Amino acid sequence: MRELPHTHSCFVCGEANASGLRLRFETDGRLVQTRFTVRPEHIGFKQVMHGGLIATVLDEVMVWACAVGTRRFAYCAELTVRFLVPVQPGELVIVEAEMAENRRNKVFHAQAVLRDETGVVRSRATGKYLPLKTDAAAEMAGDFVGDTRWLLESERSPNEARD
Repeated sequence: MRELPHTHSCFVCGEANASGLRLRFETDGRLVQTRFTVRPEHIGFKQVMHGGLIATVLDEVMVWACAVGTRRFAYCAELTVRFLVPVQPGELVIVEAEMAENRRNKVFHAQAVLRDETGVVRSRATGKYLPLKTDAAAEMAGDFVGDTRWLLESERSPNEARD
């Protein structure tokens, strides 16, 4: 697995965001994953992780799956989340995503799951993502920490970009 870059400011992965989750993502070139322990400040109602935070993490891991799969960053146009089993503070969760379809580099489809450490799926999501224009992606890359060249070189094939 290869560690993916992160940002300074993002709520999910930003190292300088005092209110953020500060998650780190890794990939095998297809699958993107992260893991974290749910903290008490992540709860919504009755000691369960807030659904909006679950959706946020699922969205973020799918964005990265699209970036890994296409070498282009994208933003969410549609997000569908199924909340199956509540997640409580103190639980370790593993979140995984992969790009399911690339529609002519205009719309990317991704899917993700959030599991507990025993493998039980707690939530699942699908999303549709629209690629950023090249100039917007280059501007966004200024906030990244780590090497993003292999992700931003869309003219290269995925196999060449990994080398």
